[in-house]
Amino acid sequence: MLSLEILIPTILLINLIVALVTIFREERDISTTWAWLLVLVLLPVVGFVFYLFAGRKISKKRIFDIQAQERLGIRQLVASQKKLVSNAALTVPDNQSPEVLELVNLFLEVDRSVVTTDNKVRVFTDGEKKFAALFEDILRAKHHINVEYFTIYNDQIGRQFVSLLEKKAAEGVAVRVIYDTFGSHGGKKHLFKRLTELGGRAYPFLSSRLALSDFQLNFRDHRKIVVIDGKIGYIGGFNVGDQYVNRKPKFGFWRDTHLRIEGNAVLALQSRFFLDWNATAKQERVQYDQTYFPKINVNGTTSMQIVSSGPDSELQQIKKGYLKLINSAKRAVLIESPYFVPDESILEALTVAALSGIDVRLIIPDHPDHPFVYRATESFAKKLLGAGGRVYTYHNGFMHAKMVVVDGRIASVGSANMDIRSFKLNFEVNAFMYDEDLATALLKVFEIDLEQSEEMTLAKYQQQSLYTKAKQSFSRLLAPIL
Repeated sequence: MLSLEILIPTILLINLIVALVTIFREERDISTTWAWLLVLVLLPVVGFVFYLFAGRKISKKRIFDIQAQERLGIRQLVASQKKLVSNAALTVPDNQSPEVLELVNLFLEVDRSVVTTDNKVRVFTDGEKKFAALFEDILRAKHHINVEYFTIYNDQIGRQFVSLLEKKAAEGVAVRVIYDTFGSHGGKKHLFKRLTELGGRAYPFLSSRLALSDFQLNFRDHRKIVVIDGKIGYIGGFNVGDQYVNRKPKFGFWRDTHLRIEGNAVLALQSRFFLDWNATAKQERVQYDQTYFPKINVNGTTSMQIVSSGPDSELQQIKKGYLKLINSAKRAVLIESPYFVPDESILEALTVAALSGIDVRLIIPDHPDHPFVYRATESFAKKLLGAGGRVYTYHNGFMHAKMVVVDGRIASVGSANMDIRSFKLNFEVNAFMYDEDLATALLKVFEIDLEQSEEMTLAKYQQQSLYTKAKQSFSRLLAPIL
């Protein structure tokens, strides 16, 4: 029988060899490679279980399923707008600055994201008000309701939501639902059984017949999209569940940011939805139809681009937008995000901005919903503080908003957090808005949140226990895979 002196080194050597083969058989960036090697080497066996859950890359077939879809109703508009930008003839009301036109052109190039003008936008920061408005809009739907959420829980608000969809399906309205199985805790199909019996359709995003294939942390559909009759759209951070309407004592008040949009930006949301639908519901794909892309005349003031990103592209479109916004700032960069785990380029941009005298402020939660991610957030927050940025922890519930406001002129709201997971691993969608009045309104929202937040300092972080500091350091090492 082998002695422990021989057995243990042998197991560790085999573990190291298997770890190296596992990691290097697929191309990854250097930081992610080192993070996974750390996990696999330091946690034999357990590390490989975690890798199966969070380390596997998305299959080439799933990527192809998305990339092969036509972006309905958008292609011709993109070509014409690129020409206008190159001739300096594109008009973006109230923001005809070089920085705005550069950002517009960036999104046209990397995401074929058209600019729409004259949109009306209503901002929600309270889930109860958001769902009240959404439910009213659903009840008024005449032709179709398209829904895409990371989370649709089988709880009180979730059942109420599905019940309204059932009612509209019974009236003959076309109802389509995409949900993420992981985000919806398995997304049990019986929640949508009655809906499908009434003619509606509900599918898990890019789901596979193999349960193990879907059992992974990465490559989730984190988008939140609702489109009603092609005329009203919703985008932002709220999912569907009781915690989002302040019914979970663990979280208390759920502070998020969501937008209700009327105008041609809704057609861009519609196009994004159908891309995801056609990749998911392969037997029920939708072809271009004018009824899904109606002419909309709205007397609004907001110009915007709907920008999406995900592991189906290496361009990291939303991250590039954040990076361009930060680098273009002249006065202030204001950020709200539940997770602050930026990659090196975003952290460097924020650091340079703060060192240059630009007002860089960040609001994060004051308690975790994901412990390792929160400790990594604290670690990166300390780096920002060290460069002269200012960090605040929100105390009036849980901060889940994903919002960036730059110079009181440009703003972004959507599903993407300020973290590597949103940049590279999840499917996200954001609205980038060029409207000083709207940006000013969002600035006021930020200032209200500051009143209910505590400013952190390096001295306060230094007072934390050695154990907490150790967790922060370790979590930061794992940042590329959190």
